[in-house]
Amino acid sequence: MTKVLLLGGGKIGTCITALLTATGDYQLTVGDQDQGMLDRLEANVAKRQLRFDDAQALRDAVSGHDVVISAAPFHLTPLIAEAAKDRGAHYFDLTEDVESTRQVKALAEGAKTAFTPQCGLAPGFISIVGYDLAKRFDELHTVHMRVGALPVYPSNALKYNLTWSTDGLINEYCNPCEAIHEGELREVLPLEGMEHISLDGIDYEAFNTSGGLGTLCETLDGKVKFLNYKTVRYPGHRDIVKLLVNELQLGQRRDILKDVLEASIPMTKQDVVLIFVTAWGKKEGRLMQETYAKKVYAKEIGGQLWSAIQVTTAAGICAMVDLHRAGQLPQSGFVRQEQANLSDFLANRFGQHYA
Repeated sequence: MTKVLLLGGGKIGTCITALLTATGDYQLTVGDQDQGMLDRLEANVAKRQLRFDDAQALRDAVSGHDVVISAAPFHLTPLIAEAAKDRGAHYFDLTEDVESTRQVKALAEGAKTAFTPQCGLAPGFISIVGYDLAKRFDELHTVHMRVGALPVYPSNALKYNLTWSTDGLINEYCNPCEAIHEGELREVLPLEGMEHISLDGIDYEAFNTSGGLGTLCETLDGKVKFLNYKTVRYPGHRDIVKLLVNELQLGQRRDILKDVLEASIPMTKQDVVLIFVTAWGKKEGRLMQETYAKKVYAKEIGGQLWSAIQVTTAAGICAMVDLHRAGQLPQSGFVRQEQANLSDFLANRFGQHYA
């Protein structure tokens, strides 16, 4: 049985707990700073209250575990990854933060265990899909990746409900975005690059946000002319967010922006995750296009209703842990999401939630 330490028992951590414990293959301990959060978890899971910013406490908690999963805030990523390396545990996380991932990559150099960051939806599964499409072309020209987590029943001016980490959402809206343009790796501005798309007769908008590409820019550098990632929302959302972030300058006062969002926008479990990836290039001498499109809705698992973003994010990291356990991923060093085969991922017992 694989011994796993999960750090973070919040929205995604509770779903990870439910998925892993249901298999009987994982012995799970959940650590969190908030005892109230731990009290809400399943009774059959070991629980440990600890401070995530206490390096020694983290190392002590990691001791004796085979795998560490971080579902903690992104700024704690380096500390948790360091503790995993110090105690010889494999490391997985959900961070969308680019700088945190660079620090994990540095820690992975020469490590005897695997360091696999960005294991959620975007970054995460979207990179696996994007790279799978990219490999189908003899000469790759463009890869466009679009993802949105949206309420099924939008009812406010933003046409949005909080479905996951508010800190992560603000990061996406405020931090620089990576892209490849005309064959060159560039940084582009968040909330720019507006475009309109339609799926199943419903209109959406999409715009630049940070972190969604994961390591794919580096993987496809020199192999693609255009590569970018955009977040999907209902029309009108971007303009309101741009007012808050840029014109009211709340992007420079993120604590206030977080308070505003959490005080005024309710959560919902009635959501849908949109995944839309298009690639084109030359195949057998012809210009061809291939597209992957999927909608994932909230679902009941183990007698409990989980939101679509909980299911896709938790299933993403659980599948990567499971693939690593089965020897289908590298067992040491830095592991990119796109090193997982799409067919293996979708065949996995956790990855099947995407199918």
